[in-house]
Amino acid sequence: MTVIIPSVRYDPEHKQKTRARVLKAAASAIRARGPHRVGVAGVMKKAGLTHGGFYAHFDSKDAMVSAAIERMFDDAYARWIATTECRAPAAGLRAYIDMYLAPAHRDARSAGCPVAALLADLPRLTPACRRTFAAGLRRLTDAFAQHLSKLGRSRAASLAGSAISEMVGALALARGEPDRARSDAQLAASRRLLKQRLGLEKRK
Repeated sequence: MTVIIPSVRYDPEHKQKTRARVLKAAASAIRARGPHRVGVAGVMKKAGLTHGGFYAHFDSKDAMVSAAIERMFDDAYARWIATTECRAPAAGLRAYIDMYLAPAHRDARSAGCPVAALLADLPRLTPACRRTFAAGLRRLTDAFAQHLSKLGRSRAASLAGSAISEMVGALALARGEPDRARSDAQLAASRRLLKQRLGLEKRK
């Protein structure tokens, strides 16, 4: 006698939650090791899922990486909102700069800025992944520029792009400095000088 076991059907919400688990695991692995050293089996294991379930969510590893990059930028934008909302434009920008160029962010390689995490690998990513990266970066840059515009800064978009480039570079250099005290001092100087350049110093 043949016993037929009915297939398990999951509702759309369950599938969405499962996909989110995979993307969270993939984003963490990409930040830690880079996209080219991330394997599907390892990501699925970290998410607590079987390798065979991968293709229920993604067509390929590249599709997963692209979706994970989008998730990383969504998280970064959420940090922007959490840091700047309910603050005046100047105060919001100061708070974001302080958060970004802080020792805690420098040390949070597995959950930090996707720009700093992906920049070295960007030329080797697929065109789809690079487009996802570019869209995420534009979203953050536009948000930064909107705050600068509210402060009456001319050429706000260019200024925002320059500021973000400076922040990413400062973070990367601070991460590369083996002496923690020197790294902390680099971050402190970068925070102070960037706020000075953007005219964000607190008035006494």
